[in-house]
Order: sequence, then structure tokens, then C-alpha cells
Amino acid sequence: MVDRKRTAVEHWLTKGENDLRAGHASLQANPPITEDVCFHSQQAIEKSLKAFLVEMGTEFPKTHDLTKLVRLCGKSDEAFLELITLVEGMTTYAVTERYPDDWREILLDEAQEAIGKAEKAVAFVKRKIK
Repeated sequence: MVDRKRTAVEHWLTKGENDLRAGHASLQANPPITEDVCFHSQQAIEKSLKAFLVEMGTEFPKTHDLTKLVRLCGKSDEAFLELITLVEGMTTYAVTERYPDDWREILLDEAQEAIGKAEKAVAFVKRKIK
């Protein structure tokens, strides 16, 4: 019999890992597509946090707000609250930098920092799930 919860967790994690891969690919483009690096970094964190919430059987709102998701994860495992400072400021990458009206130039250093934060957060979540 298929464990639907386990499958859903794995799908969320896979989607998050794919976002990490896409972020790295955007970083390797010539020139780097920095806004895409930041978008995919935010998405990798968001999807990983949602994987943990599914694992815990916790319902979550349809949101891109990483701080809100971290706090929700923290209700099941207080160690997640350590991620609050890591994800601070990353939620804006979900929408703001994707559209021309709100677009701003993102420098390479910022994009590299974002992907680094995503790698740390995803690794943290994966350790908590496995």
C-alpha cells in the first residue's frame, strides 16, 4: 500500500531540491540571472518547510511567508526557530523580484548569499525529517 503522507513529503522535498538546482543553474548562467537565483532559493526553503509540516501532519496556509512557516514548524520542533534569522528578508524573493513593476537589480553577492541560506535551510529540514 502506498504511504500517501510519505509520498507527499518526498514530493515537497524533491520540488525544493529542484529549486536549489535551478538556483545553481541560474547562478552559472553568463551573466548570472540573480533574481532567479533568489526566487529559487526562497522556493527551496518554502517547499522544504512544507515537507516538514506534512511530515508532522500540520496543516499550513497557502503562503510564501518563510517566517510564518518557520514559526509553524517550531510548534513541532523548537529547533526550527533557529532558522528565523536565516530566512529573514527572503520572503520578498517569492514575488517582488519576479515582476517588472517591483523589479530591482540584485547583485551577485546577494544571490550567492541567498543560495547559501537555502542550502543551509534545506539541509536542516532534511536532517529533521530523516
